[in-house]
Amino acid sequence: MELRVNGVTEHYPSGTLLADIAAAHAHEESCAIALAMVDGRLRELANTAVEGTDVSFITIADGIGYDAYRRSCSMLFLAALQNVLGDEKGRAVLHFALAEGFYFSLAPDVTPDEELLKAVTGEMKRLSDACLPFFKRTVPTAEARKIFRSAGMTDKDLLFRTRMASRTNIYRLGTFEDYYYGFMVHDASVLRTYELIPFKGGVVLQMPGKGKPGVVPPFMTSEKLFNAQIQGEKWAETQGISTVGDLNHIIINGDGGRMVMVSEALQESAISNIAAEISSRPSVKFIMIAGPSSSGKTTFSQRLSIQLSAHGMRPHYIGIDNYFIDRDKMVPGPDGKLDFESLSAVDVSQFNSDMEKLLAGETIRIPSFDFVTGRRIYTGETLAFGEQDVLVIEGLHALNDDFSAAIPSGKKFKVYISALTQLNIDEHNRVPSRDGRLIRRIVRDNRTRGYTASQTLSMWSSVCAGEEKYIFPFQESADVVFNSALPYEIAALKTYAQPLLFQVPSDDPGWYEARRLLKFLDYFIAIPSEGVPINSLLREFIGGGCFRL
Repeated sequence: MELRVNGVTEHYPSGTLLADIAAAHAHEESCAIALAMVDGRLRELANTAVEGTDVSFITIADGIGYDAYRRSCSMLFLAALQNVLGDEKGRAVLHFALAEGFYFSLAPDVTPDEELLKAVTGEMKRLSDACLPFFKRTVPTAEARKIFRSAGMTDKDLLFRTRMASRTNIYRLGTFEDYYYGFMVHDASVLRTYELIPFKGGVVLQMPGKGKPGVVPPFMTSEKLFNAQIQGEKWAETQGISTVGDLNHIIINGDGGRMVMVSEALQESAISNIAAEISSRPSVKFIMIAGPSSSGKTTFSQRLSIQLSAHGMRPHYIGIDNYFIDRDKMVPGPDGKLDFESLSAVDVSQFNSDMEKLLAGETIRIPSFDFVTGRRIYTGETLAFGEQDVLVIEGLHALNDDFSAAIPSGKKFKVYISALTQLNIDEHNRVPSRDGRLIRRIVRDNRTRGYTASQTLSMWSSVCAGEEKYIFPFQESADVVFNSALPYEIAALKTYAQPLLFQVPSDDPGWYEARRLLKFLDYFIAIPSEGVPINSLLREFIGGGCFRL
């Protein structure tokens, strides 16, 4: 049969696997091949090549390949753990991403000591050395549920109770079988770079960072971020929600309204606790709030301001965007483009001058920024600090001390906010927090800016790069981490996001990502948004809220 491989016409025997073609081209790539693109569609290497198609390859350095590597490495760990400890003790639950890896808890009577982790690491290497394949079979969904029940995977049985698809893919690595949300690598020989690290009674499966497939970075994590994630899980578990199947079960049984109210009450309690901590520090005059895109920073700032008022303070809100430099005064970067996310886009000098004046008892003029004309303007609004006045400052660089160098550290209280998803699809498939934020943004961008899902998807990688550069390095400096995710939110966002994602055409660069998100949303039973309170953080994205945003 004739194929075009990486743009060159080649001939192979009929029935040749994509894995064999990948092996013939492995020397052309800088790192291992994970998947293939066939006529613009993603395919696993276990598939048979088809006459007349265009084939190219995805390596583990590419975003999609990187995700496949991490997903497959997770299954390798679970299979090795079960081989070492047996079916009962060799169980683990994947909770969330941590540093460059995944955090797992083990069975209650299993301690992740050096001896165990050495044995599991050795078994992972043995499976890799044996080039053990990730074998995929497709079975009727009813049969898949029986398989999961017999294996004690009740979370998967519950999840697939509401699945409309008639058939389900099951992966096997050796004797270990599981379900995975997303494609896997062809065999375990690709999985060579990882490390098992004991942490907080569990295990971190540390893997290479994105773009650096051959190196496992040192394990460095934020205690505050970890604690916020654990707290979020505990709050969800108080309602009996650990997985999407649990969430669907509650909705099916008509308890969705109460779940929404309890979730909102827990979040409001957390905001009240932050306000109480701030009020216990009389020297604090500036509350600095930052977090990645679609974390709900603006609504959080408004709700925190209400709680601060309830604690006897007089809060005033200001966005860092108010201090943008006039567009015609910005200096283009090396690529000739203006970088609106850089600290150089902000008039740091004017901001610090104004803050010093406030601390000195002077009155300042509050600026705003006209995004239509690209100029800073003054509307006559002024501010002077009284004894109870505090300034709530929200924006990209709020946690960066270079932005607020003139403000003494004792005068600042820093809040890092992020939507740290509490749910997993099941015990071995996590709901990435970044996916939750992306769905939020798709919905909000369409409502407030008229953007299509294609437009939002096309910008997302740039947004994430900005977060890596300007936000994440400063998260550990925060006094407190606030988790803005709500256990029910994907079920509420589904009704808004699904039609937008279906609009992405098949020839669009974002088509694969749109299809992936649609498959993800298919796991959830939708709930109506009418029951979402008007002060909910979720209203920042779906609309109908009580705050001016």
